[in-house]
Amino acid sequence: MSLENHTQVSEIILLGFPNLYKLNSLIFVLLLLIYFVTINGNLLIITLVANSKNLQSPMYFFLTQLSMSDILLTTDIVPNTLASVMNGGIVMSLVGCITQFYIFGASESLECFILTVMAYDRYLAICNPLRYSSIMNYPLFLNLILLSWLLGFFFTLVTLITISTLDFCGPNVIDHFFCDINPILDLSCSETYTVHMEALLLSVPVMVIPLMITLTSYGCIGQAILKVSSKIGRWKPFSTCSSHLTVVCMFYGTLIGIYMLPTKGLSPNINKVICLLYTVVTPMLNPIIYSLRNKDIKEAAKMILLSNKFYHK
Repeated sequence: MSLENHTQVSEIILLGFPNLYKLNSLIFVLLLLIYFVTINGNLLIITLVANSKNLQSPMYFFLTQLSMSDILLTTDIVPNTLASVMNGGIVMSLVGCITQFYIFGASESLECFILTVMAYDRYLAICNPLRYSSIMNYPLFLNLILLSWLLGFFFTLVTLITISTLDFCGPNVIDHFFCDINPILDLSCSETYTVHMEALLLSVPVMVIPLMITLTSYGCIGQAILKVSSKIGRWKPFSTCSSHLTVVCMFYGTLIGIYMLPTKGLSPNINKVICLLYTVVTPMLNPIIYSLRNKDIKEAAKMILLSNKFYHK
């Protein structure tokens, strides 16, 4: 992609959190801690699934894809944010800024698709248990993963190509901690109506349809659980879905809050806090939620710890 023929601005200044400069040290430590927990928590999930025989099922392989998406997202956002907090702002090239948006958008889109696939997997396991193995076979499982990655990066690429045709002739200052689509478009001196409409239309296959499929899957799961007579029989399928449902609520709740609800009356600081929730906090909470609320993952972690102790002895 070549931007030089379309732009006069070559550098972008990200201000980060200029109104909270007195808290820069605290913010830096908190972000660094969250980043450390996020990377290690998601790597732990990937390691456990790869090394535990009890976790060799589509549900847990889908979970590793979610962890990869979280690692990609947080690594795209947090290091630059840390530099911005430490230096009171950061200078990025325009190409680097747009690239950061592309990786951010692709990882968020990927997460939408992965969460949808996970909901469909739970629907098959609970509502069609006898046919689950024949339906969720290896070819379908692999195709769902590949399709999620391809669609996630493809839909964001469409927006990226449109943005690359815009002129950027100043200003070059973004009052944010990362390069999101709206702050980038605010810098353009070209007409951005087409890009806004394109992004709105693309949100249908990327966000709205996956959310509808997810809600429909859980609606069917809820009906199936209510038909079970015993409390123990109801609790078992509910417990397998509770972690995923919690993650879905957090993920879509913050996305809807920042992109679909009116934010004109909100201060920039409140918008940044909401953005921090789904770019930094949610990727950290996902592995924690699955680790604390999933019996198989907790048992796999115990087995690895015990085997390591035995090995060192």
